[in-house]
Amino acid sequence: MDISARNQLNGKITNVELGAVMANVKIEISEPGVITAVITKESVENLGLAEGDDVAAIIKSTEVIVGK
Repeated sequence: MDISARNQLNGKITNVELGAVMANVKIEISEPGVITAVITKESVENLGLAEGDDVAAIIKSTEVIVGK
């Protein structure tokens, strides 16, 4: 499946809870791999980011899309 979103984490569904309208789908991440963050140069400079730094990748999103 080809999509433009870069914040994709592959995994396996471990639980599905169906509600009247919505559903909760639990996905166990098997291989985090590499996450690519596209941020401003100013942010890199302000945070002093450099290769080898330990950081947290925080995915900011209003929704999670599941593809199969």
